[in-house]
Amino acid sequence: MAVTNFTQEFTTSIAPSRMFRALILDSHNLIPKIAPQGIKSIEFVEGDGGVGSIKQTNFSDGGHLKWLKHRIEAIDAEKLACKYTLIESDTEFSKIETVVYEVKFEASSDGGCVCKMTSEYHVKACVELKEEDVKQGKDKAMGLYKVVEEYLLANPDAYA
Repeated sequence: MAVTNFTQEFTTSIAPSRMFRALILDSHNLIPKIAPQGIKSIEFVEGDGGVGSIKQTNFSDGGHLKWLKHRIEAIDAEKLACKYTLIESDTEFSKIETVVYEVKFEASSDGGCVCKMTSEYHVKACVELKEEDVKQGKDKAMGLYKVVEEYLLANPDAYA
């Protein structure tokens, strides 16, 4: 099995601790509320949000995916970092065995933050994965970060 890595960054004027709380610690409550057109619900099917917990994201009708499950591998509220693994889906992926994500929120000089994301794709034997193969997922993730940013800008006391 080969491994292919992709990285991306997102800069925002929101403080790193607020982004971490909204996108990592409380995403299961916030995201379905502010992005119901894409995500119907997020629930813990095992655990309570700590290491080893399994979170299922249920997508709104009409998309090619109905649900995904992620296992939380590490979470560090002090360092504002999280690592989780895509472990299951209602759809069999033709090229991917699993995906490991690492997200870190770092302070920027203007009081905002830089969200750094690394995706480690474990691909099936004899398969080459190119960035265009994962572009749609990356674009959706960035769109979600923007929706959370807009919500936090409009609600300055949320997750403060």
